[in-house]
Amino acid sequence: MTSAGSDDTPQDPVDGKADDPVAGDPARGDDAVSTEDPTAVERYGTDSRLSPALIATLVAIPIMVIAGFIAFAALRPDAVNPVESYAADGSASADCTRLLEAVPQTFEGFGDKEVSGDRATWPAEGSGDDLTLRCGVTRPAELSPTSNLQEIHAAGQAGVQWFITDTVDGSGQAYVCVDHRPYVALWVPSNAGNGPITDISGLIDQTLERGPLDFG
Repeated sequence: MTSAGSDDTPQDPVDGKADDPVAGDPARGDDAVSTEDPTAVERYGTDSRLSPALIATLVAIPIMVIAGFIAFAALRPDAVNPVESYAADGSASADCTRLLEAVPQTFEGFGDKEVSGDRATWPAEGSGDDLTLRCGVTRPAELSPTSNLQEIHAAGQAGVQWFITDTVDGSGQAYVCVDHRPYVALWVPSNAGNGPITDISGLIDQTLERGPLDFG
């Protein structure tokens, strides 16, 4: 029994349309809510393609890095071996010729001797620096009465005094023999050991004239 004046008949929506379900309402089969950021859209737009300027930047960065490594590798050898830059005396070519002929053809860990002008070079086998001798360099300007000299003795011979002129961490040391004439510079890589400078000291003592220490 129904009350008078009441109508249980379902009412049609206004204009005959059903209410739209809210976003994410399972009733419409769409449970995904849009995550699009209006702020980002306003700032960057909806186009996902990279701009030509950004592409050019991304390409240029690795090219610049590679070029830097190539430049470093090209410059490193000249910077590492200081004796190459020492000034030459140029007045004792005959004495230097005798010494360059007398020094060993090879040392352990290095290739055969290569002679050019006033120098002998033993190429490194594998990684590392070459062993380099230069004959006829000028007196080291830093040599003084308080300089710490290293005296190296070959078997059965008098000692030869060396002055350390340069040290490159991780690469080696440069020496100049200061008690024989002409002056002889030697670059000893850190992996060469004591063999090369000991053998060369003996040959300097046999080949070159002994001279006084000159402190300038």
